[in-house]
Amino acid sequence: MTETLVPFDEVLESYDPALGLEVHVELNTATKMFCGCPTEFGAEPNSQVCPTCLGLPGAMPVVNGKAVESAIRIGLALNCEIAEWCRFARKNYFYPDMPKNFQTSQYDEPIAFDGYLDVEVDGETYRVEIERAHMEEDTGKSLHVGGATGRIHGADYSLVDYNRAGIPLIEIVTKPILGTGAKAPLVAKAYVAALREILKGLGVSDVKMEQGSMRCDVNLSLAPRGTEVLGTRTETKNVNSLRSVERAVRFEMSRHAGVLNAGGKILQETRHFHEDTGTTSPGREKSDAEDYRYFPEPDLVPIAPSREWVEELRATLPEPPAVRRARLQAEWGFSDLEMRDTVGAGALTLVEETVAAGAAPQAARKWWLSELARRANDTGVSIDELGVTPQQVAEVQKLVDAGTINDKLARQVFEGLYAGEGSPAEIVEKRGLAVVSDEGALSAAVDSAIAANPDVADKIRDGKVAAAGALIGAVMKEMRGQADAGRVRELILEKLA
Repeated sequence: MTETLVPFDEVLESYDPALGLEVHVELNTATKMFCGCPTEFGAEPNSQVCPTCLGLPGAMPVVNGKAVESAIRIGLALNCEIAEWCRFARKNYFYPDMPKNFQTSQYDEPIAFDGYLDVEVDGETYRVEIERAHMEEDTGKSLHVGGATGRIHGADYSLVDYNRAGIPLIEIVTKPILGTGAKAPLVAKAYVAALREILKGLGVSDVKMEQGSMRCDVNLSLAPRGTEVLGTRTETKNVNSLRSVERAVRFEMSRHAGVLNAGGKILQETRHFHEDTGTTSPGREKSDAEDYRYFPEPDLVPIAPSREWVEELRATLPEPPAVRRARLQAEWGFSDLEMRDTVGAGALTLVEETVAAGAAPQAARKWWLSELARRANDTGVSIDELGVTPQQVAEVQKLVDAGTINDKLARQVFEGLYAGEGSPAEIVEKRGLAVVSDEGALSAAVDSAIAANPDVADKIRDGKVAAAGALIGAVMKEMRGQADAGRVRELILEKLA
């Protein structure tokens, strides 16, 4: 059935949105939450399992201490209170990819609670209150084979990989986010982006949304404007990019308004987000807490972090992202727009490390946000997965600064780096990319360009120096971009003076 969508601007005329964001973060511990199985991504299916994470009879869980440490550091970074005593619970429900038929999680006694994270959108600060950050284990992964959508409907058969089952998760749950109005989609995106930046800075996860190590469930409801009662919510599951978080909120606001305007009722349900269309479709009717029949996990002892340990972990927290951005912006002399684009491209740390390796800030930013960002976009990978290091980018820039190559030739050096042809200096030598500075060769090329473009030469003789650009271009073309453009210009003006 085709759903009626209300134009986004019209939604705000009648309704106020309420957001609730649940972010699941896979921790980068070496082993799983309750057993010693490795957590390496991309291993052969069902090769990283044992009786404990498969839920076989008699297998007993043991808590991963590093995961608890990471959970506490996350809670502290999000301004949360850290529980003096907490425990695990069994969340009972059936999914084919959950081998135990229950998930070991935390219910009413989370390890971290009552925090907040401030995010900025268009110069305005929004405080997102965090209800809880609790520990749990991930489920396995179902693969539906056949059909057009990759989902179970229409599939020929399904396979299950239990490698992911038992990997440590932290689920970060916000309180209802109110008062955002038309900025709701942007606030949701900004919150997840800020959260990802904090988690990456803590070093507790690689936060690769495209690989599922960070996933966002987007809860949304609409209420008639001016009322204080929240509307019925839907939960769009496992949204895996910042752009998709924004699109999911925007679509659900339009869809909810269409249902309500037609006199219908919103069904409390989960929804699937479709990357190709930016739309959502029904999943399953949403369960309430009592449906999961939570009860304390009998095989695990409670966790009681000492206050001394908590304070020791607080001392390990890195510089807050907002403070770090302000410091780097001042040090580098970036404008607000330049800094925003750098952060938005996920290149802040890469630029910082390139500057530390000896490149000027603007030069480092230029390469990461142009040549390298373009390559990342073309190949469909994140900018930090290109295989090019900040040290290599700094070395390329040093070759440019020394006059060994120019910017155009530097792009060919990057092509060599993508192909693994060696260091920048080695690539310049192997490909013969060094700038030609031989006066005789340059002079001959300039003479040739002047002879081939007499009209341009006459303009320069008449004092129109800007016309020299055409001759410089001709010389650069003849010398395959390997001429020293500055020296070429000098020779042109000397010969036509």
